[in-house]
This record gives sequence, C-alpha cells and structure tokens, in this order.
Amino acid sequence: MDRYERLASAFVGLADTLVADYDVVELAQQLIDSSMTLLPIAAAGILLGDGAGELHVFASSSEQTRLLELLQVEADMGPCLQAYRTGQGVFVEDLSVDPQRWPAFSQRAAEYNFGSVSALPLRLRDERVGALNLFRTDTGALPPTDVAVGQALADVATIGILHQRILTRSELVNQQLQTALNTRVVIEQAKGVLSERGAVDMDTAFKLLRAHARRTQQRLADLSASVVAGADTATILDAPSN
Repeated sequence: MDRYERLASAFVGLADTLVADYDVVELAQQLIDSSMTLLPIAAAGILLGDGAGELHVFASSSEQTRLLELLQVEADMGPCLQAYRTGQGVFVEDLSVDPQRWPAFSQRAAEYNFGSVSALPLRLRDERVGALNLFRTDTGALPPTDVAVGQALADVATIGILHQRILTRSELVNQQLQTALNTRVVIEQAKGVLSERGAVDMDTAFKLLRAHARRTQQRLADLSASVVAGADTATILDAPSN
C-alpha cells in the first residue's frame, strides 16, 4: 500500500469514528495511530482543552510521550501549549538550541532522545480545542508535505470533536469534553490495574485494553470502568495486544 492509499485509509478510519454516540477517546487515539503511520515521527501526543480552557493530556503513542505532555501542562509552557493558545503551528528543529525556552520540557525531551518537535493546533477557524505534538529523534524541520498531512489529520479530528457544537453550541460540547477528560482518568486507572495484575508496562497494558475493547465491541471507557470496578481481567491479559 503506497502513501496515498494509506492516507486515504487514515481519513476513512477517522470518518468511521464520527457516528452517533461516537467515542472521543477512540477518535483521538485514531489520530495518534494515523500520525505514527503516515509521518516520519517517533512519537505523538494530544492535549485537549476543557470548558475552562485548561489543557489535559488526552492521548499519546507511549507512556514516555504521555509523561512529556503532562510535564508541559504542569509547567504551563511548551510547544503544545503555545500551539493551542495561538492557533498556529510551533516548529522546533533542534530542541538542544535555546533549552531555556521551555527548560523542563527540553530536558525531559533530551532524556527521551527527541531531537525536534512540531506542535499543530486542533482548531477550526476561531475554535481551538487542543494541540497535536509530533516528536522526532532527528533534528531538522518536518517536511512541509508532512506538516500538511499532520494538520489535515488534526483538522478532521477537530471537526469530530466540535461537530456537536454546530448543533447545540458550547454548553453541551463543554460537558462532552469534560466527560471525555474524566473518561481518560478512568482509562489511566484501568491501565494501572492491568499493569499491576499482568506485570506489564503501561504501554502494553493500554494496547491490551484497547485490543479487548475492539475485539468485544465495547467502548473503551465502559471496559475501563469495569476493570477499575474489579472485573476479571484474565481474558484481557491473556489475549494478544494487536
């Protein structure tokens, strides 16, 4: 399958999530998966804003990425926050240059061997709901065609997140975004349960959880809630993660 076919497949996959009662968490993770497949990057993460405009870690390609995104939120600075607040892409070709711009972020990124980052806003005209971070181990600029692909994927995901706002405006969407953010907390708790019970790392725990949700046609949020509530996890831990 060439790149154009993979790109078409990615957009179809994102569009398929935009059904009645769609799962925002799965939509965000689909954006991460598509970015990892289509772009020359090593990791990706999404920060999503709540009704008050505060950002939260919402999806990531790995536990390292999730922690790096969380660090940005806690420090209240970083490329993803800047992209969200300005609505413009932020491109850092070499994170070792001017490390004091975002000291905590730059230090942790270096520890994880990330050399450059591109942060793309999740926005539709004046509406901004979050940002997508694309990390590379190499230094240098992400090629313009890849930036365009990344922004196109982000735009499709943004439309999905905002599509209810077109009908009912901000109050309902803010409630939905807050519910989604609360859901993410439950998912992180479920990952912890599986990690402890199965003696696996957090990345593997999430892959197992997501694979079981897909295999059994459950919403990721519902499965996570049942795991946290004490459901038997043997079938989740014993199954392949892909």
